Amino acid sequence: MTGRIALALAIHNHQPVGNFGWVFEDVYETAYAPLLDALERHPGVRLSLHYTGPLIEWIQAEHPDFVQRLGALVARDQVEMLGGGYYEPVLVSLPERDRHGQLVRMADDVERLFGRRPRGAWLAERVWEPQLPSALADAGYDWTILDDNHFRAAAIAEDAMWGAYVTEDQGRLLRVFGTEQGLRYRIPFGDPADVIAHLRDHATEDGRRLGMMGDDGEKFGAWPGTYEHCWGGNRWIDRFFGLLEENAGWLATVTPSAWLDREPPAGRIYVPTASYIEMGEWALPAAESTVFTALVKRAFEHDLPEKRYLRGGFWRNFQARYREINDLHKQMLRVSAKVDALRDGDEKQAALDHLYRGQSNDCYWHGLFGGIYIVHMRLATYAHLIAAEDIADRAAERKPGPVDAGAGPALLAPGNGAALFDTDLDGVPEAYLATPGEIVVVDLAEGAGIGSWDLRATRLALAAVMRRRPEAYHATLKAHEEAIALAPDAASPVTGPAAVDGVDAGAPGDPSGAGAPKTIHDIVATKEPGLSRLLVYDRHERRSGLVHVVPAGSVVEAFRRQEHEEIADLVDGPYRVDRLVDGELDAERDGRLAGQPVLARKTLRVGGGRLDPWLAFELTVEHRGDAAVQADLVVEWNVDLAGGGGNPAAFYAVPPGAAPSTAAPSTAAPSTAAPSTAGPSAAGPSGAASSSALRRYAHDSAEEPGRLPWLVFGNDAEGVEIRATFQEPAEVAWYPVETVSNSEAGFERQYQGSCLLLRWPLALAPGESRNVEVRFDVSSTRDHLVEETAPRP
Repeated sequence: MTGRIALALAIHNHQPVGNFGWVFEDVYETAYAPLLDALERHPGVRLSLHYTGPLIEWIQAEHPDFVQRLGALVARDQVEMLGGGYYEPVLVSLPERDRHGQLVRMADDVERLFGRRPRGAWLAERVWEPQLPSALADAGYDWTILDDNHFRAAAIAEDAMWGAYVTEDQGRLLRVFGTEQGLRYRIPFGDPADVIAHLRDHATEDGRRLGMMGDDGEKFGAWPGTYEHCWGGNRWIDRFFGLLEENAGWLATVTPSAWLDREPPAGRIYVPTASYIEMGEWALPAAESTVFTALVKRAFEHDLPEKRYLRGGFWRNFQARYREINDLHKQMLRVSAKVDALRDGDEKQAALDHLYRGQSNDCYWHGLFGGIYIVHMRLATYAHLIAAEDIADRAAERKPGPVDAGAGPALLAPGNGAALFDTDLDGVPEAYLATPGEIVVVDLAEGAGIGSWDLRATRLALAAVMRRRPEAYHATLKAHEEAIALAPDAASPVTGPAAVDGVDAGAPGDPSGAGAPKTIHDIVATKEPGLSRLLVYDRHERRSGLVHVVPAGSVVEAFRRQEHEEIADLVDGPYRVDRLVDGELDAERDGRLAGQPVLARKTLRVGGGRLDPWLAFELTVEHRGDAAVQADLVVEWNVDLAGGGGNPAAFYAVPPGAAPSTAAPSTAAPSTAAPSTAGPSAAGPSGAASSSALRRYAHDSAEEPGRLPWLVFGNDAEGVEIRATFQEPAEVAWYPVETVSNSEAGFERQYQGSCLLLRWPLALAPGESRNVEVRFDVSSTRDHLVEETAPRP
């Protein structure tokens, strides 16, 4: 008797909050639209589809006919729509109220668009924790899809993964499917006939086995090499769908809910914290990830029994690995508490919308590529959190609502004023200063550096600059470049044909076979030669107002390469609060400079209005030793103004008569744009030369314009201009902070912000003090809140 089996395909389609519109359109044309076309050509193929909130909003605006066509497939029971968190958050990272709100919002939207409330929830990055069954069930969901890695962690045998299991939390029931490894590896990278053969091998006489394959829709046309493979000459999808229809007598395609309606659970399961196995690699520190990855590769290549027990790290560990991710996450928690405290109404709904967008998962982790390192998405995520907090603070100031005493320290953050509390939840308090136009957070334990400087009107997170740190994949880049050096014809940058289409010749025993495209996890290519020269790792976090003391004449390039000599311990050691009042912080540190005792005192003042906030920084170094010292005093200021790629809108501008420094030139890659004599805006800095005479540079350039009394930097498109004025002229230099990350198309440099270095000579006799002051005056020509609430024509 011929065996029978069912196949449930679940295709997840997502574009992050803040991604470029042209990316949405490109992936729509190469993956989303072709798949819908194929489903209309093959009415016998049933599957489930998931579109995240950012994507479905874009589709409704740009391709409304797509939604209508998709609705027709839902109406004829060919497609089942999935729900989930609306803006694709990692649910376990959210407060329970936001977890529930995101899940219900997606269910409401799916029901509104397609007439049916979703029963299944897509789980972002398959990040699972044992409390999720109650959260999903409370939001009205019956089932979700996990990975084979989850099932192994729950001690489910390899041949027992063909079906749905039941689990629960606090008595709330949930059914879980597990993506079958063999199907995931073959679709769409194996021959379609091999997929059918694999299913036939696992068919049974009673037909009670289900093969589940849940994966990203972008791999069906948008990943490198897959468009030609799936939709071009290889016609993989049409061939596969055709085979499914031809074999429908024993191979049924079903939607997950239809399967659950007719089949009982295969058993009970309790799943520990888990995600897919690659996430377990990425969550580990770089050195440990390298070891773990090698163990996993060996275990799977040789089919070793221990492969079942290799799980790697824990998703939440990204908050420990990356200070920037933790800061983002804790700011999200703070904003969530403020928004929750608002009275119900239009303002709260507007704040919730921004909050939910700011919870999109993409910048809360980092894997093989993307994540927190993508600067435009990082800034977009911060912009939504700044917007939500701004709305909440303004509303609370006008009509304070009841404060929940159990909300935690987040509500200690005033809308205006100052407070000392643990903003990043590391057990050590930070200084928090807020005005109508800005929020500044100072990490006292790490150099009293400014880790957050948010402008409310323009919603810019000026301090959101990434630290350059080791990543496990940097070893792959180095090995790749070494191979090119030894055999230049054996490998090439991404401009070479093999790297462009990502085609793999195949390997013995590999189900992908010859000519199938590699997955994005396997492609090794570079977008430019010699990227490994940019692998420089920072000694400390990229905060602002950090104090360096270096030997006189130290070159800027030494700072960029992190090869400079520090002769004091004032950079990232702890400072104590001497005074904290509204608008002002005084912090001190007893340190050592060239072996001599010194007292370093930082004063930070904030003020101004919504469109013209200002920040003043004052540093005093008092010599308390018995021997004279001579050095250079350098203040480091890191700024993110979305200036990557020579963005003409982001700039530095200096007075016209500035003399270039005589210091050795930087070897950082220069901007392709020559200095411009055009001013940053129609109005130049007060008391300065006219704006038309200013020398303007790209914000991602490396320059040493010399000794200046002031300079200007900003972003025309964002409507922000910042004038830095020095009480005493400073020797000024800046360089781009660039990391090397992987992407779908290969390794590439990524701009993370600009490091501005302000230098003064330091000569102190015993008992003497040195004082320097910088004032940053912000001028904003845009107010996003006003733009959003203005009457529409």
